[in-house]
Amino acid sequence: MDKKPLKLQPNKSVKIVFLAFLLVCSFGHSQTFNKAKLDSVFGVLEANDKFMGSIAISQDDSQIYSRAIGYADLEKSKKPNTTTKYRVGSVSKMFTSTLVLMAVDEGKIRLDDSLFKFFPALENAQDITVTHLLQHQSGIFNFTNAVDYLTWNTQAKSRNEMLEIIKKHSNVFKPGAKTEYSNSNYVLLAFILEDIFKKPYSTLLKEKITAPLQLSNTYVGSAISIENYESNSYRFSGKWMKQNETDMSIPIGAGSIVSNPSDLNIFINALFNEKLISAENLEKMITIKNGMGMGIIQFPFGNEIVYGHTGGIDGFSSFLGYLKESKIAIALTSNGSAYNNNDILIYALSAVQGIPFEIPNFTDHNTKAEVLDSYVGEYSSKQIQLKITISANNGSLIAQATGQPSFPLTATSDTVFRFDSAGIVLEFVPDTAKMLLKQGGAIFEYTKE
Repeated sequence: MDKKPLKLQPNKSVKIVFLAFLLVCSFGHSQTFNKAKLDSVFGVLEANDKFMGSIAISQDDSQIYSRAIGYADLEKSKKPNTTTKYRVGSVSKMFTSTLVLMAVDEGKIRLDDSLFKFFPALENAQDITVTHLLQHQSGIFNFTNAVDYLTWNTQAKSRNEMLEIIKKHSNVFKPGAKTEYSNSNYVLLAFILEDIFKKPYSTLLKEKITAPLQLSNTYVGSAISIENYESNSYRFSGKWMKQNETDMSIPIGAGSIVSNPSDLNIFINALFNEKLISAENLEKMITIKNGMGMGIIQFPFGNEIVYGHTGGIDGFSSFLGYLKESKIAIALTSNGSAYNNNDILIYALSAVQGIPFEIPNFTDHNTKAEVLDSYVGEYSSKQIQLKITISANNGSLIAQATGQPSFPLTATSDTVFRFDSAGIVLEFVPDTAKMLLKQGGAIFEYTKE
């Protein structure tokens, strides 16, 4: 699993630089929403078959934009609409954390309660607290990192089976020693909620969050039902390939929720308007310790902070975030992406806040072999430690960063090359031995050694 995107299923995508999600340069901007330009972005993504999914943006609790593109069911050519539902993966953790903090507000549980109170047989249970679970500081092994995970993730598992799976792996560090993402933490939190309320997690979600907020499209998922306006998921490998379905008995509070962007925005607006938990516990939830809050992470965008979470399960990917100063909520759900979701979110927030940006260009360019050969070599940067090796193969360039898999580059011009899945652009500067790496709004200068 990639540690930055925090996805439920192991992420195979390439990451050149470990930038904070939604990182862009800071500069002044107006508050004029450029809806037409954002529509153009999604039009280009759809025309070039780069993204399938849905987005919604709200400001001051009012929805100002929504759009759905691609197919909910590619095999039957069924298009989505803005109410189509998607598995949201680890965005579910925000709901679970909220339920736990609601239980704290109700006096049902304390943040310093030990895991021993609920599951005494688990390793280090006496020293692991509810806070450790919420902030990924328990040291409990992440079950989705198990080498055999993808051999059984489509099979239903009972509560006892999940506990045995978690129990059989040794803890990876002492409680509180550091922060390391683990889906096991939030599976255990869901079981703890079920124990203290004597109700299934799905019932608690409905009674305490979705029913009061009238979120009719948000619930714990089961087998995907296209007839119920849910979507299949896909990965792109030359063509879209339908993905297997993780059985939702496995992720529970770590990633079992189905929703759509409009519902997700209503939820996060209610959360930050203190309609779900107390101001005191909201502050605890968003307080970051070693990069992690309680089911929430901070991401910089311009001069503001986005509070939210990413998600990924099977071919689904998602994001839910909130900008406190601007009172903007943004949710993105995808059932298939051959483009970097981070860049899509940057386009969307830039459009809302009047920040200039360029519409993506997917025009391919034929570059002569001698030009490609002139770029071959190893490049280093004074800004980041990762070196990048450029090689040529069959009329195209291949890039590989230190310790990472290689990936192909597509030419946009004789000097500009892109890798869409990771939102990477490499721009070569002829006659200077320089190369510019652009990702997530940041620019790094490299020099050929």
